[in-house]
Amino acid sequence: METDTELEKSIKVLLVDDHEMVRIGLAAVLGTEDGIEVVGEASSGEEGIRLAQEYKPDVVLMDLVMDGMDGIETTRQLLALYPECKVIVLTSYLDDEKMYPVIEAGAFSYLLKTSRASEIADAIRAAVRGQSVLESQVASKMMNRLRQPKAETPAHEELTEREMDVLRLLAQGKSNQDIADELIIGIKTVKFHVTNILAKLGVDDRTQAAIYAYKNGLAE
Repeated sequence: METDTELEKSIKVLLVDDHEMVRIGLAAVLGTEDGIEVVGEASSGEEGIRLAQEYKPDVVLMDLVMDGMDGIETTRQLLALYPECKVIVLTSYLDDEKMYPVIEAGAFSYLLKTSRASEIADAIRAAVRGQSVLESQVASKMMNRLRQPKAETPAHEELTEREMDVLRLLAQGKSNQDIADELIIGIKTVKFHVTNILAKLGVDDRTQAAIYAYKNGLAE
């Protein structure tokens, strides 16, 4: 039997969007919804990861296109650190190169910023119940993709744009610190990327990754 405390527990939501007015608007409308509490607002992916670790939200509303770390990479890193969280993408974009990678990164639901406030609130409640919500056009694209015969693709096509940057520098013999300095990211982020690169390419170490890069024309 549920206790009064459990019944009154609010769904903790973190907003990650680099547009201040979007965050203000979302915080305002969600603040009127019963059982939903906006616990934090992040203006970048890096800040979103930090606040997620601090507030441990149940749901993160994630923008896709942001300066610095984009929503795809933020989703991947956030869920690696905090897999219990549900990421709901809230974006203006429906293009394949953004939609599929973020879903593969672990996004739970995908909504457009044209969605009504009630639809966003319903998606948040559905997420904590383990139910995904996809914009109708997204669902249609996903179904069409599933119907298409799968062709074997090179392993490096699974890499994100940032992982490709790291791989090229790695292939040049640069250290993690060199890569961090050149890409202006933290060394922990570089190590995270390198781990992902090795896993996606199916290689055991940096040397094999570099050889793969040269064999496939990914590095000069």
